[in-house]
Amino acid sequence: MITCFHVMTRWSIALILSLLVVMIPLTGQAQTAAPSADAQNGAETQAYPPRLDDLSIGLAEFRLRLLPLTVDELMPLAEAWRDNAKDATQAVVEQLVQIRDEGAEATEEQKQARSALVEQRKAVFDRYSAVVSSLEVKGGDPALVERLRTYKSAITVEEKANLTATEIMNDVLDWIVSPDGGIQVALRIAVIIGAFLGLLIVARIAKVWARRIFGRIPNLSKLLHGFLAMLVYWLTIAIGLMIVLAALGVNITPLFALVGGASFIIAFAMQDTLGNLAAGLMIMINRPFDEGDYVNIGGKGGTVRKVSVVSTTIATPDNQVIIIPNSKVWGDVITNVTASETRRVDMVFGIGYEDSIERAQEVLESVVSEHPMILSDPEPLIRVNELGESSVNFIVRPWVRAQDYWEVYWDLTAKVKEVFDANGLTIPFPQTEMRIKGDAAGNKVLTAPRS
Repeated sequence: MITCFHVMTRWSIALILSLLVVMIPLTGQAQTAAPSADAQNGAETQAYPPRLDDLSIGLAEFRLRLLPLTVDELMPLAEAWRDNAKDATQAVVEQLVQIRDEGAEATEEQKQARSALVEQRKAVFDRYSAVVSSLEVKGGDPALVERLRTYKSAITVEEKANLTATEIMNDVLDWIVSPDGGIQVALRIAVIIGAFLGLLIVARIAKVWARRIFGRIPNLSKLLHGFLAMLVYWLTIAIGLMIVLAALGVNITPLFALVGGASFIIAFAMQDTLGNLAAGLMIMINRPFDEGDYVNIGGKGGTVRKVSVVSTTIATPDNQVIIIPNSKVWGDVITNVTASETRRVDMVFGIGYEDSIERAQEVLESVVSEHPMILSDPEPLIRVNELGESSVNFIVRPWVRAQDYWEVYWDLTAKVKEVFDANGLTIPFPQTEMRIKGDAAGNKVLTAPRS
């Protein structure tokens, strides 16, 4: 009996110890679980860094502190600033109601107090908008972003709709003299205008330097040289303006989207102009002619004065200015008369059938060899080329420098006439021979003339 009691006692003690071993870890887990829940609740209450819902932080510093925040942090912060905007608007409304209740007896201090509240609400709206914009950029819920923005815009629209003409005028005057309103806008406009004028000067300097740099590049045409310099000019202005706007706090991201959309519309509406632009670039790259060259394009001949991205300007020998679209220039046959350093002068001189060919050959060779502008290499070509209807025709083909072409042409024409006359060589001209025959009765019959 005693043995059984001892056995039962031992089993009871073992059972109690086993229960204690199991309960102690569970108690520890419960004790450790409670702090984690408290920490989680604390994390929920501290969803964003402290003081970010405080108006005392400057706007520039506030925007910087928004940079590292995530969407989960920005969402409660945006709601907090929405509540701040609500409280600020409530204060403005209460002050406006008090002024209207006073009517004509409203003091200037009350009006100034309302103006101060409006300024304070504007500061709240600025931070509210900064949070919403950051939330949108970082991938926040579009529906939530839209609701937050709609709330702010609805306040502004409905408030303006419920103001009297006098109140609106007072608000406009307050905005004009406000350091954060009209004065700030005027300063920004002045900065932009001054920066633009400064950029024009800088762009001109950059253009001059670009011309010098591009001028040192071999095998670069004057047309492409001028185009690249102009491209540097406009790029300097465009990049400079973007830097100035960004420095003033203007968000230039929507500007790129606007430019992209406008570019598509402009490209569709200006297909012909873009065709001229592409042709102008092809002309500048392939260089079929350059400034100062004499060309024949589409039946028009003249000296190239300028080639822009859309048109080519040439001047005819009688000083007429002709502007040809680049698409027609590139799409037609281009004859560059002065592209080579030397040119051949092709001339034809005729003598009568009764004149001596040998003598005419000697005279022509003498005239050509004595002219100082005619080149000896390549050697001039003088040969009998054709037995015409009333003359024996010589071809005279001397080589000259391109700029001496017309001078030599006119000199040879006059000199050959003088030398032919001095040597008794005739230059035939077209003649018509008439023959008259008589019929059987002796009457004269006029036959057809024969040239």
